[in-house]
Amino acid sequence: AFLKALFEVEVPEISEGLIDIVSVAREPGKRGKIAVKAKDKDIDPVGACVGMRGTRVQSVVQELRGEKIDIIPYTEDAAKFVSSALSPAKVNRVFVDEENRAMTVIVPDDQLSLAIGKNGQNVRLAVKLTGWKIDVKSETMAAEKDDDEHKALTKIPGIGPAMAEKLFAQGIKSIAMLAAMEPEALSEIPGVGEKTSTEWIEEAIRLLDEETSDSKKV
Repeated sequence: AFLKALFEVEVPEISEGLIDIVSVAREPGKRGKIAVKAKDKDIDPVGACVGMRGTRVQSVVQELRGEKIDIIPYTEDAAKFVSSALSPAKVNRVFVDEENRAMTVIVPDDQLSLAIGKNGQNVRLAVKLTGWKIDVKSETMAAEKDDDEHKALTKIPGIGPAMAEKLFAQGIKSIAMLAAMEPEALSEIPGVGEKTSTEWIEEAIRLLDEETSDSKKV
């Protein structure tokens, strides 16, 4: 890729093998994104690519006649990687669907257009860069959909709106998801003890059984 070749020329750490270019996504003449990681933890891969006072990345931008470039730090943490890939937008939280290799990303209302980009360009490049399907929603959009699920979680004694939000942030978005949890895993969430975890899971299973029974009657 042309963008990769330009960075290899401008950044000695890349040509010397100290920094790897993990992936590149680009729409020529408009915007490009490049994900980098360092082999040595003492090296800042993004800083090295940007250069002192931005000299290195500016050289690349000039070569591409003003094309915007986002340099993204690669990480094995997929949620963090996707969040960074949506730069320059800020991300509030991410829900991961490993099975479908998909993520629902929630951003502040005023960041939605920035996250999606003109004609969907920013999110499209993020998808290409990370290899994940990405569904971007504003807080308002998410609240409209999640409100009923929040209420469902609060049916369980001890789970109020604040705790329901905390569970949502951990990807536990429904009674069914809570019922499928292991107490040890649930108790890792701050503010949730092992005894409480067991009680919540048992109650979730009971409620789920009731819902299943009711649906069968119908």
